[in-house]
Amino acid sequence: MTEYLYYPGCSVKGAGQPYERSLLAVFRALGQGLTEIDDWNCCGATAYLSVDQDMALLLASRNLALAERAAGKDVVAPCSGCFLALTKAQETLKEYPEHRARVVEALGRAQLAYRGTARVRHPLEVLLRDVGAEEIQRRVKRPLKHLRVAPYYGCAILRPYQSVDDAHTPHVLEDLIRLTGATAVDFAHKSRCCGGMLTTGVQTVGLRLVEILLDAAKQVEADVIVTTCPLCQYNLEVYQDRLRKVTGNRYDIPILYFTQLLGLALGLSDAELGMDMLLRVPVLAAVKA
Repeated sequence: MTEYLYYPGCSVKGAGQPYERSLLAVFRALGQGLTEIDDWNCCGATAYLSVDQDMALLLASRNLALAERAAGKDVVAPCSGCFLALTKAQETLKEYPEHRARVVEALGRAQLAYRGTARVRHPLEVLLRDVGAEEIQRRVKRPLKHLRVAPYYGCAILRPYQSVDDAHTPHVLEDLIRLTGATAVDFAHKSRCCGGMLTTGVQTVGLRLVEILLDAAKQVEADVIVTTCPLCQYNLEVYQDRLRKVTGNRYDIPILYFTQLLGLALGLSDAELGMDMLLRVPVLAAVKA
């Protein structure tokens, strides 16, 4: 068993609970250990970076220092925003000595040290590179051969850093979908923004960005969209009903986390994967075929 440190972040403990439930279940099923970082704090993502950049950097760096104190294992960060914030903090502290000096001094006052030894990993990359395609395929008990899946990466795990996959021609999500037995459809908007927080701040813009993605999924006859991000999942799932009221177009597309899709193929139960916490589970009849 390979052991990893686990940084859940705020979203995965809140609206993204199905993601956490399915992530933990899939890692257990594949013999991978996840140990939650003790006393972790918010990563400082989203608007905080524009309010106080130094404090946002310090918040992210504190989590990395806690990980290093816990033996410096690789840190698995499932939330796209958290993954980006932690990665950005590492890269910033590596590139800018003046920022690193301020962070190290502040962490020292809390009896923490930052050395830059913990590696931030996304679970999608861990599954395909560490566990490996051959082992995953060997563990599949229920091939999802009748399911057409639109792979949706969102923005944050591909840009500006490319540790997960190439920003212009990513394929790791499609690779995982194929391992489940499902068909990965050609989804041209797979790395386009879902609207992020614009769905609440400037709703006309946010809703339009969601609409573009849902329309594209319908055009390629996808049964389901699979994503890697709690905010993307929320926007694409929750605003389907709002769009119907605004535009008159009907949407009924399930939005799953990639860990839920993989978990179904591994034979895990709906309860283990948090399927009951989604809004559009009944139309997933093709998964059971």
